[in-house]
Amino acid sequence: MFSGIAHRFRPLTVAWLTFMWILLMGQLSWGNLVAGLGLGLLIVLALPLPPVPRSGNRVNWLKLAAFVAEWFFDLLVASAKVAWLSLRRAPQPRNAVLRVPMRLSNELVLYLATCAYNLQPGGTVTDIDLANREWTVHILDADSDAAITREIENVQKLERQMIAIFEGGR
Repeated sequence: MFSGIAHRFRPLTVAWLTFMWILLMGQLSWGNLVAGLGLGLLIVLALPLPPVPRSGNRVNWLKLAAFVAEWFFDLLVASAKVAWLSLRRAPQPRNAVLRVPMRLSNELVLYLATCAYNLQPGGTVTDIDLANREWTVHILDADSDAAITREIENVQKLERQMIAIFEGGR
């Protein structure tokens, strides 16, 4: 049971969990500090996480910064669009479930792309087929072929951006 404790113990994670516990409790006290340290140690030792598969990815920081700025702008536009779709005096638009191929070779990058897509209103990745590198995507507005094509193009653009940022534009 105690084998590998040295590999499980992560002091920075314990410190972070302790800090979060103190924020959650809303008061810095000796009791909250000790409780946070105890809970942090218990979580780190009893529930170890596997190492993150990084496989030597290099990050293009300039492209990442541009992506984040564009992503936040797209977030505002998508939020306004979804708000309009829900508040207008018209029938709700048809929705659709699509299968979209993905060229991302790294699973961590595929995960990051999935998170970026799912955080935007209007579409959600409902399934990831790792063997075939396909997303199953649910889109909110599929009233026309143009809307479906636009959403597929958005997924392909996200894929190109992730490749440029993390996979060196292969």
